[in-house]
Amino acid sequence: MNSTTSRPSARRRTLAAAAVAAFATGPALLTAPAAHATGGEGRASAVVLRTDLDVALLNKAVHVPLTATLNEVRAPASARRTALTVTLDGVEQGRPVSVLKADVATAQATADGRRAEGRTELARAKVHVPGLPLLSLIELEKVTARALCEAGGQPVAEANVPGRVTVLGKRVTLTAGGPTKVEVPGVGEVTLTLSGTRTTSRTAAATALALTVSVNPLKANVADVTGTITLAEATCESPKAPTAPAAAKPADVRPQTAGEPPEANLAETGGSSLTPYLAGGSLALLAGGAGALALTRRARAARTRG
Repeated sequence: MNSTTSRPSARRRTLAAAAVAAFATGPALLTAPAAHATGGEGRASAVVLRTDLDVALLNKAVHVPLTATLNEVRAPASARRTALTVTLDGVEQGRPVSVLKADVATAQATADGRRAEGRTELARAKVHVPGLPLLSLIELEKVTARALCEAGGQPVAEANVPGRVTVLGKRVTLTAGGPTKVEVPGVGEVTLTLSGTRTTSRTAAATALALTVSVNPLKANVADVTGTITLAEATCESPKAPTAPAAAKPADVRPQTAGEPPEANLAETGGSSLTPYLAGGSLALLAGGAGALALTRRARAARTRG
């Protein structure tokens, strides 16, 4: 009798515990994974000198492109260059042409996840073009350009030409109101544009000096030199702002009072994401109760027969 009664009691406890465990562990599957913030590095560039010229020889049947850059650097990887001269070969009857000579010629670009910056400085510099070996196209004391882009901030672009400028041997006063044209009879003309800057919500660019060149020296087998020259240029692009972490979506669960039937709650809300777990737990509890009732009836029948 005692052993018969204890076995059904133990089974009832086991079934009830299994039902509670099924109900408790089901909703844990609704937990959302944590989201991580992400961002990106900015970009920056700087260059001391850039030329895009066309050199026509005396017969004008041959055109030699004259493209050159000095100290051009780009980031994300930090970079810095300080070369002071750039020379081109094969234009003046095979002799090299020193396009730029300077005491200071520095270009630097840095970028990371917080800021990007390009800087250029050129000081005590002379620029030459083919056909004018003794006359400088332009001489200047100093020019600088800077572009700074910080995450979440307004980009900044600055360019300055604080010292004297001499073009084709003539002293020039530059103005920010528009281009300055210098003409020399028998030599040619140069148009200078001072301190160009541009900014957007995430980018900045600065050019200290831009030259449009058209000279016809008729020397050293050179008929015409035309094109553009850029001095001291810097650009940047802001790092992308990190995205905000995504919040975990809460489970759609409504508390019920003791007198509120589960059917009414489901009808009102249209069910929820917990419905399968609630149903599973209820079925387990019903199965446990049915098993316990069957065991009790068998025990009573056994006592009656006894």
